[in-house]
Amino acid sequence: MKKILVFGLMLLGATAIKAQEIETTVSADIVNQYIWRGQELGNTGFQPTLGIEWKGLSLTAWGNVGLTEPADTKEFDLTLGYTIGGFNVGICDYWFSAGQDPRGRYFKYDAHGTNHIFEANVGYDFGPVAFQWYTNFTGNDYKLNGKRAYSSYFEFSAPFKLATCDWTATAGAVPFGAEAVYGTEDFAVTNLSLRATKDIKITDSFSIPIFGEVIGNPCSQKAYLVFGLTLQP
Repeated sequence: MKKILVFGLMLLGATAIKAQEIETTVSADIVNQYIWRGQELGNTGFQPTLGIEWKGLSLTAWGNVGLTEPADTKEFDLTLGYTIGGFNVGICDYWFSAGQDPRGRYFKYDAHGTNHIFEANVGYDFGPVAFQWYTNFTGNDYKLNGKRAYSSYFEFSAPFKLATCDWTATAGAVPFGAEAVYGTEDFAVTNLSLRATKDIKITDSFSIPIFGEVIGNPCSQKAYLVFGLTLQP
């Protein structure tokens, strides 16, 4: 009986240690505009995040729903990623309520009838600057002639601190034609942005991060000013 009890305590201890190694993310952003890689995808939006991470392996769910325009496209993304040192790699499943399937079904994966887009990404964080490359490899991503587009995007980002804020400067571009996703038929710079984040202290144990971002898209000749806040436990 004592041996069983000792074994049980050891098992509980091992389980507790493993549970402590798993990190969980629960948060939500509220933004005045939904801008993605220099593309305007919606108006005021609510963007929840739920994720878990264990020893560099992560699984994250992210979504967007319009707050002021019910007609805005809803989005639900699942990302599986792995990070070791400065290197990272991952696969993202994007789903949109609008697309090839007029009924907006989530569990419809037909090549020419789905609202999903599957994207692979790889990158490296060098410290002063980070590089990331993204390519769609299947799903609802086609050229205007009906052939698969393999739409791609890459960006460089550089974080820095200035005047009590955390800043990130980003420059992103499309390497080749991606008419349906990025609105360009050739190489184009689609995202030049500067973002500042600051925690607003509410109590000694609770603060709300707020952020502002200036975004320019030289390809579409449009510019945006985005403001948002993050709710998290």
